[in-house]
Amino acid sequence: MGKYLVVLITLATVSIFIARCAPAQPGLITPPPAGPAGIKPASTEPNLTGSIKHEPNDVKSGPVEPNQVKPIEAEPNVPVPVKVEPNEAKPAKIGPTEKVSSIEPNEVKPAPEPNQPKPPLTVSLHDKCADILKNYVDDKGMVNYKALRRKRPELKNLLDEFADLDPNEYKRWPKEGKIAFWLNAYNIQMLKIITDNYPIQGSRWLNPFYGPNSIRHIKGIWSDYKFIVMDEEFTLTEVSRRFFCKEFDEPKVFFAISYASRSSPPLRNEPYYGSKLHQQLEDQTKKFLANPLAFKIDKENKKVNLSAIFQPTWHGKEFVGKFGIDRKFKDHEPETRAVLNFITNYLARQDIDFLEVENYSIKYLKYDWTINDSSQNQ
Repeated sequence: MGKYLVVLITLATVSIFIARCAPAQPGLITPPPAGPAGIKPASTEPNLTGSIKHEPNDVKSGPVEPNQVKPIEAEPNVPVPVKVEPNEAKPAKIGPTEKVSSIEPNEVKPAPEPNQPKPPLTVSLHDKCADILKNYVDDKGMVNYKALRRKRPELKNLLDEFADLDPNEYKRWPKEGKIAFWLNAYNIQMLKIITDNYPIQGSRWLNPFYGPNSIRHIKGIWSDYKFIVMDEEFTLTEVSRRFFCKEFDEPKVFFAISYASRSSPPLRNEPYYGSKLHQQLEDQTKKFLANPLAFKIDKENKKVNLSAIFQPTWHGKEFVGKFGIDRKFKDHEPETRAVLNFITNYLARQDIDFLEVENYSIKYLKYDWTINDSSQNQ
């Protein structure tokens, strides 16, 4: 009796255990048909995730939903800096006998700055003036007006170049460039006036005073003939007073402008250039003072003959600013003292001694207004 009781308790316990382990699925699960003999059929139980506890691959970071990828916490697109040592070139050690030579032939010159000032336009003006002066003026300052008369359109076109020059360009030039510019403008305008009136027609009433070929027969030659320079109207007198007498303070310019006459300083057969103006004016001064119609010492009669240009009422006063002196030539007016002091820079020692210590009188020579025309001799 006792054995049977033990068996019943054991069966009851097994039944209860089996009942608890069975899935809580409503209805019955129909087992699949048996396969071929000897082959165990695969389980068809659904993968019910709620009834099976999966171990998460030994990851101890807490429960993770199945098939869920844990996001990786990282800074997006942040490159990791790599410290790279630069390929620093070590200077070569040069022994005491080694020499380092600098190679200059292939040196590349720097390009000019974009705002670099352009070369002055007077270069083209000088070149155009050069053709006229070289072809029609000889080395003594005489002009072939007969041939030049046929070139009056070219003279007009040349003066138009002076008229069209930009004043802002002119302002950037140095003083020497400006002086050269006005000397060329003055002399070309004088040539234009003479050719427009050539051959000169004298008056029988004035011929005894001026001579038949005097430029003084051209009425208003210095005051009435107007021309345009940098879009401004001028006469020859206005150019001389405004620039040569006042602005530039360089009395040697009066040996460079032409009065188209025999007693005038010789017309140069090349244009004036700012780059060599000093040499040109020095040469003009020497040529003028070598002319007996400009300067002559008469030691026998104790006289010094000076050109009428040196008179105080003409251009003598223009020498006072630079060459005025009180220590010498005390017997003369300030303008004459300045002129004599200037002239001594171009004389031999014995002539300087005569002017400084001898007693003499000053005589201003009669001015010869006869035209400086070389075509009359051809």
